[in-house]
Amino acid sequence: MSSGLLSLLLDLGCSTRGLNQLPFDPASNNEPLQFGSASGPLVTEGLIENGGESNKKRKRTNAPSADNSRTLNVDSTAMTLPMSDPTAWATAMNNLGMAPLGIAGQPILPDFDPALGMMTGIPPITPMMPGLGIVPPPIPPDMPVVKEIIHCKSCTLFPPNPNLPPPATRERPPGCKTVFVGGLPENGTEQIIVEVFEQCGEIIAIRKSKKNFCHIRFAEEYMVDKALYLSGYRIRLGSSTDKKDTGRLHVDFAQARDDLYEWECKQRMLAREERHRRRMEEERLRPPSPPPVVHYSDHECSIVAEKLKDDSKFSEAVQTLLTWIERGEVNRRSANNFYSMIQSANSHVRRLVNEKAAHEKDMEEAKEKFKEALSGILLQFEQIVAVYHSASKQKAWDHFTKAQRKNISVWCKQAEEIRNIHNDELMGIRREEEMEMSDDEIEETTETKETDESALVSQAEALKEENDSLRWQLDAYRNEVELLKQEQGKAHREDDPSKDQQLKLLQQALQGMQQHLLKVQEEYKRKEAELEKIKDDKIQVEKMLENLKEKEGCASRLCASSQDSDYPLEKTLNTSPIKSEREALLVGIISTFLHVHPFGASIEYICSYLHRLDNKICTSDVEYLMSRLQHTFKQEMTGVGASLEKRWKFCGFEGLKLT
Repeated sequence: MSSGLLSLLLDLGCSTRGLNQLPFDPASNNEPLQFGSASGPLVTEGLIENGGESNKKRKRTNAPSADNSRTLNVDSTAMTLPMSDPTAWATAMNNLGMAPLGIAGQPILPDFDPALGMMTGIPPITPMMPGLGIVPPPIPPDMPVVKEIIHCKSCTLFPPNPNLPPPATRERPPGCKTVFVGGLPENGTEQIIVEVFEQCGEIIAIRKSKKNFCHIRFAEEYMVDKALYLSGYRIRLGSSTDKKDTGRLHVDFAQARDDLYEWECKQRMLAREERHRRRMEEERLRPPSPPPVVHYSDHECSIVAEKLKDDSKFSEAVQTLLTWIERGEVNRRSANNFYSMIQSANSHVRRLVNEKAAHEKDMEEAKEKFKEALSGILLQFEQIVAVYHSASKQKAWDHFTKAQRKNISVWCKQAEEIRNIHNDELMGIRREEEMEMSDDEIEETTETKETDESALVSQAEALKEENDSLRWQLDAYRNEVELLKQEQGKAHREDDPSKDQQLKLLQQALQGMQQHLLKVQEEYKRKEAELEKIKDDKIQVEKMLENLKEKEGCASRLCASSQDSDYPLEKTLNTSPIKSEREALLVGIISTFLHVHPFGASIEYICSYLHRLDNKICTSDVEYLMSRLQHTFKQEMTGVGASLEKRWKFCGFEGLKLT
């Protein structure tokens, strides 16, 4: 057997018996790393694994020297896996219970029996599997993973015992690209570290410490996951078995300022992209701005007036008219044009009312059609349910099989549920119609209950408003006439026939408005006279009611005097200061309370005691009751200046002598 096989068996024997504790204690704390300078603080967190003992976390802080701490940039190169002794490879694979494969993936032992191995039933994972490379992709946690021996140029990596728990790791920092590697051999160099970890990805920097640990920074985050795969491997330099040439690797996440800074920059960039995307989406979904409204001119006024007469262009034209009025374009010169446009807009009211009535009619017809269709559907459901019920009778039920009976009962239940739903919907529609009818009746009854006085007042107010509006129109026409006269005097020319016609029309309009104004004033005076008459009638009725009330009061007083003469005892009882049994109880309780307070007590103190018995007792009622009983309670002023206070005292024994 060759020397390579002997060394491999010795290594396997050592792995089964357990390794001695490594001669180093890696330092660790939570401070971040910075790979920019050669003399910065070095922070790690490592886990030393012992085969026969429990895992322990040990922390230690060291300041590395400038000799062992430096920045190294290494290009990623392909790793070769030389196998000098195929027999040793096959023996190791057989001991682990895996089918031995060559470098190209071909089976070395064609008659290999997996049942003879130590770990049967576990699918082998080889470094040369297609698509995996030196480090395979993540494997589901429920599937057992078998790590294999990894051969490098200057060292060999032996997998950990699969029966041991997986190595523990700290919480992954955001944007982590740096790993802590502990358990390095004492004679390990940076070239060996690069040789082992460069297959995980491009290495940006390596920082090695004297205490047999280092930090490695990769180019991408996913390379850290590949490096964590090597955690737990035992490394041996060459074929030496010296303790300084062996070690057990522990790979864990490390926190570095550069990683955190790059991660924050990336997050800010993503946030900027998201804000830009949202802004573009908002701009895309924002409704377009309305077109600008043109300024007022005679030409634009004529165009808008024509559009107002067209039903299809009415909305656009009325918006322009509204904008002009709000801008203050109305003046004496343009008032007639605006009045004509407003009149054109008013002419569309009847059209809109007719359209609304037509739509309401269509809606009522659609409701009627829906009700008829729903009634027909409900009738058919009733017929279907009747068929199911008739089939459920014993005359026909006994001839069906068990499965047929079950289907018929299920169908009947479904049909009844659907029928009930439709019936409830139809009843809901009818209830809504009844409620609408009742609302209309209530409105009609409330309108008919208005009094004649309120009707006359509303008519008088309406006439007054109409009178004011006619006055304003008359003033407007007078101003127009004066404006036309001024323009005629400035032009120094004879009036055109058109102006004469306008003046005549204005004069006729003024005469008509004056006549109408006179009629309105006469009607207003007549209504005021009627209103005054109604008010006088109302005052007379009130006086008559007062006289009747006075007569009733005299009659009641006469009756009371006759009863007093008949029953003098009752009169004395009615004039008693205590009017009810409740007041008598209050007097007794207050007397008892004040008897034990010979120096008196304030009304608030007395009421606080009474509130314990009844919360409904009012302070003013208690004070009024005590003031009526002057021979039982008396009020005195005690104190001087700011301490002046009113106190009630019990004087019933003295009052008994006086009465």
